[in-house]
Amino acid sequence: MAGLLDGLRLPDCGLDWADKRNSIASVSAGVLFFSGWWVIIDTAVMYLRPEEFAHAYHTCGVLSTVAFFMVNAVSNAQVRGEVYSDGCMGRTGARIWMFVGFMMAFGSLIASMWILFGAYVVYRTADTPVYPGVAIFFQNALIFFAGLVFKFGRSEELWE
Repeated sequence: MAGLLDGLRLPDCGLDWADKRNSIASVSAGVLFFSGWWVIIDTAVMYLRPEEFAHAYHTCGVLSTVAFFMVNAVSNAQVRGEVYSDGCMGRTGARIWMFVGFMMAFGSLIASMWILFGAYVVYRTADTPVYPGVAIFFQNALIFFAGLVFKFGRSEELWE
């Protein structure tokens, strides 16, 4: 399972992808992150009544955003132990920090699915729209994938 994406290579289109990998990963992650927040802002504007869209549901997106920053605050070299670091617990601290960030991201994604199915699909009334639940899920999914693209899209192994 650790070598799941080892055989993945981008097609050669005459461009030197290796020189542009950080730019491509950053722009792609930014577009995904922006799209996630755009979806939830649109939903908050369109569904103003608390019966349609409770303000407490923004918690999933906020925690997903914090997890995005936690995961990407640690470089891959710090996790592998390739850089000199006298910081808080060194390589072990970086791994724990990234693990907690990934758990927050997965927890936010699972909580958004719970909100979608619990509040908007299963216990839905005739006047309750389903779209706010779908928007909450898409927000968290887009932020989660933005974090993955930003973290692992800058990896040299994918772009060689």
